[in-house]
Amino acid sequence: MKKIFKIVFLFFTVTSFAQNDSTKVYKKRVLESTEVEFLMSYYKQNGDNASVTGGIGTEELTDITPTIVVSLPLNDDDVLTVDIGISAYTSASSSNLNPWDSSGASGGGDDDDDDDDFGYRAEGAGVEGSPWVASSGASEADTWAGGSVAYSHSSDNRNFIWTGHASFSTEYDYTSIGFGGSIAKLFNEKNTEVNIGAQVYLDTWSPKYPTELDSYLETNGNLNNGFFNGISIWDQNGSEIDKSGNNGPIWSPENYSYINDKARNSYSISVSFSQILSKRAQGAIFFDIVQQNGWLANPMQRVYFSDKENYYIGNPESIPVYTSNKNTNVFQLADDIERLPDTRIKTPIGLRFNYFINEYLSLRTYYRYYFDDWGVNSHTANIEMPIKISDKFTLYPSFRYYTQTAADYFAPYNEHLSTDQYYTSDYDLSEFDANQYGFGVSYTDIFTKAHIWKFGIKNIDLRFNQYNRSNGLSAWIVSGAIKFVMQ
Repeated sequence: MKKIFKIVFLFFTVTSFAQNDSTKVYKKRVLESTEVEFLMSYYKQNGDNASVTGGIGTEELTDITPTIVVSLPLNDDDVLTVDIGISAYTSASSSNLNPWDSSGASGGGDDDDDDDDFGYRAEGAGVEGSPWVASSGASEADTWAGGSVAYSHSSDNRNFIWTGHASFSTEYDYTSIGFGGSIAKLFNEKNTEVNIGAQVYLDTWSPKYPTELDSYLETNGNLNNGFFNGISIWDQNGSEIDKSGNNGPIWSPENYSYINDKARNSYSISVSFSQILSKRAQGAIFFDIVQQNGWLANPMQRVYFSDKENYYIGNPESIPVYTSNKNTNVFQLADDIERLPDTRIKTPIGLRFNYFINEYLSLRTYYRYYFDDWGVNSHTANIEMPIKISDKFTLYPSFRYYTQTAADYFAPYNEHLSTDQYYTSDYDLSEFDANQYGFGVSYTDIFTKAHIWKFGIKNIDLRFNQYNRSNGLSAWIVSGAIKFVMQ
């Protein structure tokens, strides 16, 4: 799973005016013409705390995401918006769902069990694998695809807006269906806006498990059969074990079992209040509450216990450097998969403040405090200063700071106890600070003088952001968007 669930929060701002003559009232359309926007982003990250391999190992990942958004004015008051996108990524971390796979048995539409893995091993391929080296199987790459449809209606005076939307997305181990809506009311000559929204996401896992754990259950713990047939298993001292268990302990992931509840449901309510404070200033406050239930852990993510013996497949000479990127040919057998509570309540509270300094410079600020019942508390602060350098070009320097506490159930590699009820080594749930530096440039032509066929170019936007975490993860993203107006 490239990613486990996202909550989308929308602000709707609508302006209108009336012109009177002796016979009629003219009403401005909410959207004058069809708009088509193309977006593209390229994301790349590196790090040494891969959750699929228990909190250590390469986190290399690249992702390309093309998206198209079409907004259609159905009449003066109603707008239909269609959003379709795909996300194609290559991940060294997720490829190690099966670290020994070079045949493609672990990914795509396959389920990483039964005859695929067993047959692959029986063919006598090598057993080298490492948290620091990506396998070449199909799980190295995946594609997410999704789309959404939104319908909005504005009242004649543009003081009341309602919106409904539905979405669908899928990737090889996960499917999501979402729907929701919002209402917005403007008061005080449109200087005040109140927005209330609700969303529901009904998601379903198609679980993929670490190969060694999956195979253990498939063979009822027989280490001389299936995946493990003819494969040596080494203890933490580099000595080969008797897999029959007659001459000492053997690897036995006694906590491990398949997932019974494959659903993940999310319900959210959002409330926002926006106020124009002066000719130059605008402020907003928002509050969300999100409840999730179902299987909230990721079955692809391994966990290792400090009170259990360590067992390995591969080159025993590399065991002493297992946690170092010098290890290229030995892999530790997992003790279990990530396990987390089946409920979670998340609450973000935020503020926005925008100030128009002069015709060349503006200030946009944002702050959010977040807390949940898993023990994660976070603060987010963002500042952006649009600089208008001409009537068409604007620069966007920005900075974002983020800090969070660790979840109650997080521990690094090999530090959990087998007696724990819940456990994860996913560093997204660890304590860390993060800084993000960004820069962008935007071209806007309200008269759409430049054309491609019947479409006038309204806006071109290019952005670059660099992200760095205190736990070593670093990433950067380049994104671009071009918006056309049909004429």
